[in-house]
Amino acid sequence: MKITDVKVWLVEGVKYNWTMIKIYTDEGITGVGEATNWPGSPIIEAAARHVGERIIGLDPLRTDFIWTKLYRDLNWIGPYGASMCAISGIDMALLDLKGKAFGVPCYQLLGGAFRESIRLYANYWFTGGGHNATDYAAQARKVREAGFRGVKFDPFAHTNYLYGEDLSSNLELTAQQQDTAVEVTAAVRDAIGPEADMMIETHAMLNFRQAVEMAQRLSPYGVSWYEEPVGPESADTLRAVRERIPKEIPLCVGERHYTRGGFRPVLEKQLCDIIMPDITRCGGPSEMRRIAAMAEPYNVLIAPHNPNGPLSTLASAHVCASIPNFFRCEFMFNDVPWRDEVIDHPLDVRDGHLHLSDRPGLGVDLVEEVMEAHPGIRDLNIERNFYV
Repeated sequence: MKITDVKVWLVEGVKYNWTMIKIYTDEGITGVGEATNWPGSPIIEAAARHVGERIIGLDPLRTDFIWTKLYRDLNWIGPYGASMCAISGIDMALLDLKGKAFGVPCYQLLGGAFRESIRLYANYWFTGGGHNATDYAAQARKVREAGFRGVKFDPFAHTNYLYGEDLSSNLELTAQQQDTAVEVTAAVRDAIGPEADMMIETHAMLNFRQAVEMAQRLSPYGVSWYEEPVGPESADTLRAVRERIPKEIPLCVGERHYTRGGFRPVLEKQLCDIIMPDITRCGGPSEMRRIAAMAEPYNVLIAPHNPNGPLSTLASAHVCASIPNFFRCEFMFNDVPWRDEVIDHPLDVRDGHLHLSDRPGLGVDLVEEVMEAHPGIRDLNIERNFYV
């Protein structure tokens, strides 16, 4: 079997564009994948097209060989960023293709299932109101009523819209912004109850002092994890935060860490309790499975970052099914109406879980006419700038 063609689509999502991929072979078997990242999704689209051209003529069943070849070939322009997103999407599509060729779900190729029902936590559930305690609480209750037992939100990021400041360049919260973050967090905890997971995101947007101070102030509300208090640049800075925040608050990092190499210092220094690799960035399902195996000896849990499209959700769930150290998987609670229309079988989400089928590969195919009816946004003046 040989790869004959690779097609790429940029499709509008609820937050930003999805980058969708389809690999074709001379035997008629195809595979689908996703390489979504943001901002700058046209860069990812171009990288996916280029990487797709590099695999024409190769045997698609040699998934690890192709991953290694692409990684080594493209390492010269940098092992991370757009090239790794493209590799991630190609790897996902190849695994889907192999599953369809062998007639088995992807989780079987990854070692078999520990579980076939994947617990989700909700993100992007807070889009229907303002940044205040009342609106957040009302929306959080809807999430719990839908069967989800966990929510994530950034109580700091949206203060720039409330107070007219750009938090992306001003890392200093005012006293009013700090108080609002505490009020919103307390209201969400009351709304979801004491047993539900509540994850606090920071997007590494706070300065060091305030990242520590806000962790201390939010600690009484039962934080399931405190996410990305610092960026991925320095493991030593993460250690400094870990030493200064309450020990009962778990730390979670990883949405901007690429490959095993990016996660290695975090694990070796034992700086976090949970890691959150993003399957469209970290190297695809094959690499995420390897990252999970590397994390297991450190007793670190896996909770995939996933504010992406439906293929990312499915592929993440297949990895989650195949590993012993799974915790939760992220799910976009509010999404575009065509999320389940760009695939030929809708996501089976019930009671806060994604239920995997036994269909081969990822269990779905892409619907080209629906993707083409919702092309990605390319106008930089329109591209949205929300953090989740």
